[in-house]
This record gives sequence, structure tokens and C-alpha cells, in this order.
Amino acid sequence: MKAVVYEEYAPDDNYKKILKIKDIDEPKPKPDEVVFKVKAAALNYNDIWGMRGQPVAVPLPHVSGSDAAGEVIAVGEDVTNFKVGDRVVSHSNMSCRVCYACTDGREFDCIKRTIWGFQTGPTWRAYSEINHLPEVNVSKIPNNVSFDEAAAASMTLLTSWHMLVGRAKIRPGQTVLIMGGGSGVGSFGIQIAKLYNCTVIATASPDKLDKLKEIGADYAVDHRKEDWGKEVYKITKDISAKTGVSPGIDVSFDHIGQTHWNQQLTLLKYGGTLVSCGATTGYDAKTDLRHIFFKGTNILGSTQGTKAELDQGLYWMGKGKIKAIIDSVYSFENAAEAHTKMLTGKGLFGKILMKPQA
Repeated sequence: MKAVVYEEYAPDDNYKKILKIKDIDEPKPKPDEVVFKVKAAALNYNDIWGMRGQPVAVPLPHVSGSDAAGEVIAVGEDVTNFKVGDRVVSHSNMSCRVCYACTDGREFDCIKRTIWGFQTGPTWRAYSEINHLPEVNVSKIPNNVSFDEAAAASMTLLTSWHMLVGRAKIRPGQTVLIMGGGSGVGSFGIQIAKLYNCTVIATASPDKLDKLKEIGADYAVDHRKEDWGKEVYKITKDISAKTGVSPGIDVSFDHIGQTHWNQQLTLLKYGGTLVSCGATTGYDAKTDLRHIFFKGTNILGSTQGTKAELDQGLYWMGKGKIKAIIDSVYSFENAAEAHTKMLTGKGLFGKILMKPQA
């Protein structure tokens, strides 16, 4: 079967040099596994890290991809919840399922946790025509959710749901700041916060502000402006005048990191929460500790959530309350172009998909 393979790293981000379409062995199911034909797969930033060979030196040769949706074509003898013909999507959080963290419902804290398609290998991944995963790592796709939408939701919906619902525990009526609302996680973050009847202020580059409002944001702010924080705070003062609540942000949803970190801390209310799942602009963020101890600020880290949380998000997608935002679709043959677009972010709004044949 065909797959997108690389046999060397590209620290210079020259993906065209390393990404090749090659034949690899077709998988046969282990007793606990589901085998499915890939209909759509979604790009994630861990693809970039893998091809760079840092911060994790992934095994070579390597096939990337952590999000895939498709149709089941075979099941192992111990599989009980899936059958041939089922429509499924991957849950890429690979954990042991038996340690204290896993049995406590915190599979994301498992010390043996790996991310399928990134740390697994060398050729166990999403960007191939056929895939296989343990039964516990696939979810059924609701009837009125397409393969494309499911693939676009897999990791980003799960991450956003875990950040806001699992970690920050948002409540109706709160003011939520979604940084980078035009990204995959950001676009789901906006919709999840609105599902919980929160007031949402979302940020993005100026060309994406109207789109933020189209998917539910109450306010949209250009975070490239030097005084973007002042604009956000002014909005919260307007909200305060209408509702009587104190100005400021209750929950800040961050994956930008270094460049906007400290400003977010200044915007939080007393007792507010900043939840972070990444740092696309860098990890070395300046932190004024006064905003933490004087204000009783909660800073929460977040990675992927549980399969149950993915199923919760998919449920609301099936009800039409949350939708996947898809930027573009590429064939496997155009994998280098797709990843370059994700890296540069130019004009990007939502998720980029790849298919064996676009």
C-alpha cells in the first residue's frame, strides 16, 4: 500500500526533499486491533517536529500522521465494539491503560504515553492508505459527521475539549479569551466556549477576524497589534458595564506561548485561569510572578484528553453544535506543499487535510 515516507530529517524544513510516496506492508490486525481504510487524515504540528528530528528524534524511516478517519475493513478476534463497515476516527493518545494514572481516568498522565504517528514508528501512522489501531484507540463517527470532519476533529477537538472542560472547567457566563482562534484548536475552543454559554473574545491575524465571528466569537481582536491587550481589556470593561461582573478574563486559552504569555496574565481576573497546550512562538516566556500570587491565578498545563472526552466532542458534532473548520485538502502526493502551508500559516484558517487521492 502507498504511504508518505521520509528516511532522513529536514532541520531546514525542506519537506519536498524528504517526503516520498512509497509502498509499505499492509497491516494485519492483532487480536485487539481494528484495521481501517483511510478516507482522510489531518496535519498537526508534531509532523513538523518529527521531520526536524527535534525535540524528539522519531525512528527512521518514518510515516507521520496522528489523525485519521476511515472505514473498518478487518477486526481482530478480541474486538467486540467494532465491525467491518463501521466509520471510525483515531484517538492518538497511546497509554498503558493499567497504571495508576490510567485507571484513575488520567490516561494523558501515563508515564508510558506516546502519540500515535509521532512517537510510534517507524511506519505506524495516519498518512498511509490503510491503518490499524487498538480498539481502545478508535471512536465511532456519528452518522451525520463526514470522514473529513472527523479527521479534522480528532486531535484538535480532543485537545480543546480537555483544555476548557476537563482542565479549566468553564462555566456559563464566564468571559473566555481564545488565543489564535483561526487554528484548529482555536476554532474548536471558540465553539466549545459558546456551547457552554460563555462570552468569547478570540484573537487572530487581521485577515481572519470576520471568520472568528462567523464560527461564534462575540469579539475578534488582531493579536499582531502591539496594544492588543488594551483592546481586549476595553472589551471586558464594556461587558462589565452591561452585566455587572468585574472586568477581565475568567479563562485564557493559550497555545501561542512566548510572545503573548505575560499579557494574558495581566488580563486575567483575580482567581482567573490560564490553560496552555503549546507554544508556537517559543517556550521561553516572560512571567511576572506578581500576576500569579497577588491575583491567585491558576496556570494549568494540558495535553491530549481521554477517549471519553473525544467521544463527548464527537457527540456534539453529531448534534450540529460544533463543526470542524477545514482550510484545504491535499493528496498524499502533495504532502510537502501541505506541510509548508501549515508551517508558514499564511492564510490558514482551520485544519489541513490529506487523502490518498484528493
